[in-house]
Amino acid sequence: MENLYVAQRSRAVLSCALDGPVDSAVLSAAFEAVTAEQPQLLTHIVPDGDGHALESLPEAERPRLRTRTGDGQAYQEELNTPLTVGGPLARVVLVSDPDEERHTLVLSIDHVITDGHSGITLLNTLWDRYRELMGGTRAPRTPVAEFPGPISTLLPRSDAAETAKYLEQRVENVGRRPVELVPYDVKATEETPEEPHRIEVQRLLLDTEPTAGLRERARVEGLSVHALISAVLLLAARRRMDGTDPRVLSCVSPVDLRSRLSPRVPATVMVAAVTMHLQALPVGEDTDVLELAREVGDGMRDFLDRGDHFREMRIMPSAPRHPTLHLGTVIVTNMGAVSGPRLPEGTRITDVRLVPAREHYFPQAGRSPIMACVTTFDRRLAIEFPHHTACFSRLFMRELGDEVHASLLALAKSDEERRSDATA
Repeated sequence: MENLYVAQRSRAVLSCALDGPVDSAVLSAAFEAVTAEQPQLLTHIVPDGDGHALESLPEAERPRLRTRTGDGQAYQEELNTPLTVGGPLARVVLVSDPDEERHTLVLSIDHVITDGHSGITLLNTLWDRYRELMGGTRAPRTPVAEFPGPISTLLPRSDAAETAKYLEQRVENVGRRPVELVPYDVKATEETPEEPHRIEVQRLLLDTEPTAGLRERARVEGLSVHALISAVLLLAARRRMDGTDPRVLSCVSPVDLRSRLSPRVPATVMVAAVTMHLQALPVGEDTDVLELAREVGDGMRDFLDRGDHFREMRIMPSAPRHPTLHLGTVIVTNMGAVSGPRLPEGTRITDVRLVPAREHYFPQAGRSPIMACVTTFDRRLAIEFPHHTACFSRLFMRELGDEVHASLLALAKSDEERRSDATA
């Protein structure tokens, strides 16, 4: 399955903004201590027969902390700097302002060896080691572990005929109900030498109070926050299509396998432990958001109850032959509620982000899924909309983000606030 990610050239870009002093030499030592515990971080991708393998990097080519002075464009530059096949699978850069009082740490990790949970854990572990070293505690160097096997080798045993039948049914189902994608609003010719196309991110951020309100609304309605957000995104996508009749749209939800395997795979292990759930639904402009969320939630629950998350993992190597297997109108990742890094006294985290990025975009296709990465760091929900400006314009993504933001705020209102609005 990891061979798929080699072709996709996708990566997780984690970042945190900091106020206060940061000792770059100590942070560099912390990064070396962390990578010594994760042999995958010290490898690169090499050809291996018809596929690829991981091979240890020479000492001189191993990833190390880089430092630079930068401005507001530094994050965008890192977001648009790829991890190339054959090079290190991780890159970490500390960008500081000229006064060295404000900093941004950007950590990029190849999807071949990470998913959202392990990426977040790596970021937090890096700052744990830094805090220990700043406090005079020598960070313990764990003996280098053996390479973990692919996640697919940990799946429950299955019959090859059953897997083949499941693949046949999935291909038949997606062929019977082709889904609609959101058309691009940018023409391929709309580029100037002064402003070449690039990856950008439209961000939606809720404060702690509306985040708590949204979680409470989901609880009262018997829904997951993920189902609510997915329904809002599906409706926003539908409003960007022509006509008034319901259209068949689909939501792709990455599904974490770490807690569903036996034995469990801890988030400290750098592997891509994720599979996909695709659900196709008729969506009209006037579809009720709560009813749609229930359909999304019920579909996910049935998927897991049937054990299809394991079957889906087994058929993922067939995706290149059947590209519509995981073709979604919206792709909604959700890491759940997690804690951000802990820093030494005197240095403060002001923001934490997780953004998925890839190197290949296809403006000539004319349409594509909309990607939404949902995180809740320290009780504040954020949705990151990465996009390429050759496909979706800044205005398009800003209006989409504003609409989703307004919908989530409306759902987050208390019963009393909703009654007051109805009265008014």
